[in-house]
Amino acid sequence: MSPRKSDSRERMILSAHVLLREYGAAATSIDRVLAHSGAPRGSVYHHFPGGRAQLIDEAVALAGDYVAGLIDAATRADDVTEAMDAFFALWRDRLVESDFRAGCPIVAVAVETNDDAPHLARSAAEVFARWREALAGLFLRGGLTEQRSRRLAAFVIAAVEGAVIMCRAERSTAPLDDAAAEIHDLLVRTLRDRPDPDPGHVIRP
Repeated sequence: MSPRKSDSRERMILSAHVLLREYGAAATSIDRVLAHSGAPRGSVYHHFPGGRAQLIDEAVALAGDYVAGLIDAATRADDVTEAMDAFFALWRDRLVESDFRAGCPIVAVAVETNDDAPHLARSAAEVFARWREALAGLFLRGGLTEQRSRRLAAFVIAAVEGAVIMCRAERSTAPLDDAAAEIHDLLVRTLRDRPDPDPGHVIRP
C-alpha cells in the first residue's frame, strides 16, 4: 500500500531525523529527504515554508523527544545505578541495530556550522538542557544535592555522546561499555558516600 499524501509531512520529518543521525546536518538536503521519504517535491514548501532550516529544526525536536523518551524509560527504575545501566544499554542497542550508523542528530546539528540558520544551534542547546534536567531529577531523587545532580547529569550526557562518536568510528561498543562501567562505579561510590538527608527533608519522587 502506498503512503497517504496527507502523511508526507511526518515522513519528511522522520526522514530528516534518520539522515541527520546517519550523515550529519550538511548532508541532509531537501533532495535527500525527498528521496528517502518518497514525499512529493511540491509538499516541501507547503509543509515547511521556512524550507530546509525549518525541516531540520523539526527533526531536531523529534530527536529530542525520542531520546527524552529513552531517558524516561530508563529512569523508571527505582535504583539510580540500574536506571543508568539501562540508559547506556538503550544506546548500545541502537548502535548495534543500526550497524554503527546511527549517531545523535542533536550532536550533528550542534557541531556543524549553521550560519544560514543559527537558531538550529539554539534548538540543540535546548534539547541538551532538557535531557540534563531529566537526568538531574533522577539523581536528585536518589538523594544527591541539586548542584551535584546537575553536574553529574551534564557529565553523563557528555560521556554518552562522546562514546557514541567513538563507537561509530571504531565500529565497536567498547567505548560505550567502558563509559557505562565507569559511570556505574562512580554512581555506586557517590550514592554510598552521600551525606544522610536532613530528617526534616523529604525527597519526593
